[in-house]
Amino acid sequence: MANFWTDNKELQFQLQHPLMKKIVALKERNFSEKDKYEHSPIDFEDAVDSYDKVLEIVGDICGEIIAPNAADIDIEGPHLVNNEVIYAKGTKENYDALVQAGLMGITLPRKYNGLNFPIVPYVMAADMVSRADAGFVNIWGLQDCAETINEFADDDQKMRYLTRVSGGETCAMDLTEPDAGSDLQRVQLKATYNEADKKWYLNGVKRFITNGDAHISLVLARSEDGSQDGRGLSMFIYDRNSQAMIVRRIENKMGIKGSPTCELVFKNAPAELVGQRKLGLIKYVMALMNGARLGIAAQSVGLSEAAYRESLAYAIDREQFGKPIIKFPAVYEMLTNMKAKLDASRALLYETSRFVDVYKAYMHIADERKLTKEEQDDMKFYSKLADAYTPLAKGLSSEYCNQLAYDAVQIHGGSGFMKDYPVERIYRDARITSIYEGTTQLQVVAAIRAVTTHTYLKHIRDCYEKEQVKPELESLKRSLVEMTDDYEKVVNKVIEIKDNDFIDFHARRMVEMAGNIIMGHLLVIDANKEDMFTRSAEVFIKMGKSENKAKADFISNSTVDDLGKYKMELN
Repeated sequence: MANFWTDNKELQFQLQHPLMKKIVALKERNFSEKDKYEHSPIDFEDAVDSYDKVLEIVGDICGEIIAPNAADIDIEGPHLVNNEVIYAKGTKENYDALVQAGLMGITLPRKYNGLNFPIVPYVMAADMVSRADAGFVNIWGLQDCAETINEFADDDQKMRYLTRVSGGETCAMDLTEPDAGSDLQRVQLKATYNEADKKWYLNGVKRFITNGDAHISLVLARSEDGSQDGRGLSMFIYDRNSQAMIVRRIENKMGIKGSPTCELVFKNAPAELVGQRKLGLIKYVMALMNGARLGIAAQSVGLSEAAYRESLAYAIDREQFGKPIIKFPAVYEMLTNMKAKLDASRALLYETSRFVDVYKAYMHIADERKLTKEEQDDMKFYSKLADAYTPLAKGLSSEYCNQLAYDAVQIHGGSGFMKDYPVERIYRDARITSIYEGTTQLQVVAAIRAVTTHTYLKHIRDCYEKEQVKPELESLKRSLVEMTDDYEKVVNKVIEIKDNDFIDFHARRMVEMAGNIIMGHLLVIDANKEDMFTRSAEVFIKMGKSENKAKADFISNSTVDDLGKYKMELN
């Protein structure tokens, strides 16, 4: 029997990180609820034991139900009946299994019938579900929309809607429109306040909405007459029970076909304002998108895990020229590089998740009481890191996901092009990860500030370089220090030119250089605790060093005049 938790020691390892003690203490308010709720943990060990048991249940459902259903769901997909979405048979089986196991509202407080888990174990669950079926995680995983309600809605809204999420109702975030994709400032769906009944009403169209026919939707709409930018947008809750929105169509997609991507039409649809007017994009969507980007990073890592495992199993079994193909250098090098990228992206995913966990916990505590000066400083520190690392994790893990999916098909050869093997579906599912919730190029736009303000550099120097490692890992650490020296030089060169176009031109190169260094350090730190990460650390740092040298050489030999030549060639 397959269990996606117990068969993955690399994933289990991330639950043992030292920062988890701080995260759990903050999330549990120093275990103040142990006498109030039956299943509230009494101490750190009890909490982690609960996470482990729940994740084992998730792992069992993933291995025994979700993964076996994936191929049929990919073929059947959702369909539209009377403008409502009907899930594929396997999708319903998957969802029912997770709901019956109590795996909704994982991060929500117990007063809303949630499990009150930190983000780290929730991301671990998403990691496993994505490995089983990347399309299905887009339905189950959207429960993280409830976090935005928990952060910004009023108490009455929280009680009414969050308990429904914990009970198994689905969520969606309705942001994009036919003429407003990534540029959400152009959203035109209209929200009008009716003085007669004191209610808001929505009118307009949303497009490319994942799980668009969800029970509870967060809708970005233009609430201010005459406005044209983000300052005129507010966030609303739409309840499907009102039956005032129809699904016009389900998009026919390349991949993640079990997840319905919908075009929605709102006609005088009643809705509830979340928080304050005009802060929909400026504040609430940014929080929502950061959570979604962490979710796509988890989806990417889960897909990478699936791609690697399928490739390894095939390479062991498939014989050519009298021996298994895993014995050919060209194949085992690909597999080794795949494993290094998988371990690196997972390390970055959980480092980011931990930063987000600490920051979010302080944010909720601040709603309950005034933070001390030390707590405020700590919150600012982790908030800055969370903002810097989230686009890095989403951008790099999704790119690696696509690379691993490509290599998985290549290792399978002609068989990988056939629907007989899961890698064909994995390849199609992977492609979207570097596009939705902000393309890789937009993640670079979000991450470049952490390059130019030296946020990455400072954390590398002040944190990672000060970690003590075993003598056998010292050479790897020295390589990373040298890579950081080179990174600092090219970043300073680009900044000193004082040309924003020049910074943007080299932004992806500099962001990826920072990512290679950070992931290299994380692998060394992990290898210092567990030998199973040593080979990945060696391989990844060797690859990263070569890539960074090429990027540094390109930047060092580049001028503003060169940028002008690129522009001229496009005219």
